[in-house]
Amino acid sequence: MLRASHATSPDACSEAEYDSGCGRNGEASISDRASPSRVACTAQSKGLVGYFHACLIRGEIVEDLKVFQHFNSLFDDFSYQDFATAPLLAHYTSIEVAEKILMENTIWLSNPLFMNDLEEIRFIILNGTQILQGSSEIKAACGNGDRYKTFRTHFDNLVNQFSNEHAVDTYIFCLSEYDEASEKDGLLSMWRGYGANGNGVALVFDPKKIIEVPDSPLWIGKVDYLSRDKRIEWIGSLAKRFSDLFQSIDITDEQVGWAAIQLFERLKLFALFTKHLGFHEEREWRVVYLRNRDVAKALDKFFHYWIGPRGIEPKLMFEISSISGVSDPSLALENLFHKILIGPSVSSPIAKLMIQRMLQKCGKASLCEKVFASDIPYRPS
Repeated sequence: MLRASHATSPDACSEAEYDSGCGRNGEASISDRASPSRVACTAQSKGLVGYFHACLIRGEIVEDLKVFQHFNSLFDDFSYQDFATAPLLAHYTSIEVAEKILMENTIWLSNPLFMNDLEEIRFIILNGTQILQGSSEIKAACGNGDRYKTFRTHFDNLVNQFSNEHAVDTYIFCLSEYDEASEKDGLLSMWRGYGANGNGVALVFDPKKIIEVPDSPLWIGKVDYLSRDKRIEWIGSLAKRFSDLFQSIDITDEQVGWAAIQLFERLKLFALFTKHLGFHEEREWRVVYLRNRDVAKALDKFFHYWIGPRGIEPKLMFEISSISGVSDPSLALENLFHKILIGPSVSSPIAKLMIQRMLQKCGKASLCEKVFASDIPYRPS
């Protein structure tokens, strides 16, 4: 279903991807040399994986590929977890939302601009952009004014593309690590904050049952928790690492754009997979939809909205089913469940029976044996 969150290797491209992304059946041909200017402008809409990764693999531009791969080490500190070793993950929510998930076989992904950490993505993109744009180390690494101007043109185009087109349709589905041995009743802080103050449920999923689809626009990764100062410090270290890499390779002016792409992608992933240190108890993992990687726009039909206390918000109503290029044919919602945990404020024999009845009405009777009640003695005041 998902692609694990780590730097995508651009040499993992098929002939079909080449044809659909930049070859005989696509908008651009190899004669265009898949120039970084096309990537930073029009080609961005075709997606990093499907467009320039596919173009790069062609032998005619192997030197561009080498430049692109040279900056892969920017992603070495990016949290990566194989599905085979990923922990159980719980989604705390209300019973009403859980019913919709079960009835409609859908999960609703939220836009990070509306998340509870106000510094989450906006803070990193705005401050990160300013720091990287004003970095004396990057400017010195470019070597001359014209090359630095070329770099800034590419980088600024990527920032504007994300801000104006992709940010509104970037989505997140939040989960929390679930430890069966030490926290079988769930986390009280999560029940209070996300599980309807103990009146909801925790849907516990087993990610080991998810089969990865290469180049899926859905990524999964573990959230890192950092203070504001540590976030700023990390961005500064990114500028330093990028500058060192830039200076250690013979790069032409025409190839500068590939370096800018890698730099902005790393900044964006940092923004999407970090939160303020104050939220560390959540032990969050995220499924993230990356708009620019949805080459075929396979999930456009699931773009939706929700009207709530904060007004109208963009949502992605993702259907748990087989979707070409996104999810494996074997994907089925019922197969992903480890258990359904009833919140401590409503846990009772009757509540358990009613949840099981709801499952039967939703056509998920096989999940009835996986319903359990939290024994935390919590009653909201």
